[in-house]
Amino acid sequence: MTGTVVGVTLALGPEWLQPDTIISWLGPWALVGLALIIFAECGLLLGFFLPGDSLLFTAGLFVAQGAIDAPLWLVCTILVAAAVIGNATGYWVGYKAGPAIFDKPQSRLFKPEHVVKTQGFFDKYGNRAIVLARFVPIVRTFITVMAGVGRMDARRYFTYSVIGGVVWAAGVTVLGFWLGQFAFVRANIELMLILIVALSVLPIFVELLRARRKPGRQAA
Repeated sequence: MTGTVVGVTLALGPEWLQPDTIISWLGPWALVGLALIIFAECGLLLGFFLPGDSLLFTAGLFVAQGAIDAPLWLVCTILVAAAVIGNATGYWVGYKAGPAIFDKPQSRLFKPEHVVKTQGFFDKYGNRAIVLARFVPIVRTFITVMAGVGRMDARRYFTYSVIGGVVWAAGVTVLGFWLGQFAFVRANIELMLILIVALSVLPIFVELLRARRKPGRQAA
């Protein structure tokens, strides 16, 4: 049993970054804190390490359990607004100061591979990248800035940003709320969070596998 708990803790990261710990620590200010965290992850480069997917899912669970004393529609509305406003902020940062930030390859905070990964994601999926990136950790933080750096048409960007914000922030929260109705899920929250984290990073592993196989196919 102890080994399982340790494994769960390692998979979810440090205890202070675990979604249930964050929400419990915030107490009556949980909804405000959640909104600020989602805003930071979507709009501030320093927020790339925050647990967006699992945090939204856990918020839904907590609403279902009554631990967050607010109706689901209000929680979803506030979190969608935070995600969209965060993206708008990230776009503005990239538009105004992006080149100055990303022209420093030796930066301790912003690793070049994060930028390369995000640029590749953006190039591959185009407009859809703004929506799809919501579900990919790290990429969802950097892609908003990259859109600003690349001077993506603002109207087109914000259209896809709103669509992505609704699908991601509301969708994952509602999923957590719905699954929170089942006793098995309530009794195994940690395992459910690991599943959410695994699903969120799955696209990265798929792309890595494709990248490794591509040189072999080209050589053949």
